[in-house]
Amino acid sequence: MDIAAINALPYEAFVNTFGNVVERCPLISAAVWSRRPFESLADLEAAVSEFIEALPESGKEGILRCHPDLAGRGLQSGTLTQESREEQAVAGMDALDQAEALRMARLNEQYKQRFGFPFVICARMSDKADVLRQLSERCRNERAAERDRGIAEVKKICRLRLRALVRDKL
Repeated sequence: MDIAAINALPYEAFVNTFGNVVERCPLISAAVWSRRPFESLADLEAAVSEFIEALPESGKEGILRCHPDLAGRGLQSGTLTQESREEQAVAGMDALDQAEALRMARLNEQYKQRFGFPFVICARMSDKADVLRQLSERCRNERAAERDRGIAEVKKICRLRLRALVRDKL
C-alpha cells in the first residue's frame, strides 16, 4: 500500500490496517489517523512516535505492558499476535533449548517484578543469545531508564511493522 492509499483509508480501515503496529494498541493508530494526510512513510512513523512521546509515563508503561513475554506463555499457547509470533521466531525464541527456556522464564519474571512491565526488545534485530544477554543486563537498570529503553525498542518494532505494510517511493 502506498502513502496515497493510506491517506484515502477511512477511519475503520486505517485502524484495522495499522492497529497493531504498536503491539495491541489500536488506540494509537486511531489517534494518528486524524493527522492525515501523511507526506511519506517517514511522516507516518513520526506521527506514531510523537504520539507515544506525548504520553505520560503511565501511558508509556501501559504500552510496554501490552507486549508479551519473549518465549513466554503466549508463544507456547499460540496466542501471540501474528506479528509477535513471526518476530519471536526470527530471534529464535521458538527454538530455545530447555536450559535457555528456563533462564528466559526466570529473567522475564525477575524483570517484570523489578519494573512492573515486560521486557521489550526488537526481536527482529536480535538473536536468542543477544536477547538473553540484554535481558540479563537490563534487569540492572533504573526504572526510568528502562522505561525509556523499552519505548525506544517499541519504536523500532513499530518502524519495522510500518515498513512491512507501506510501500514508500524512493
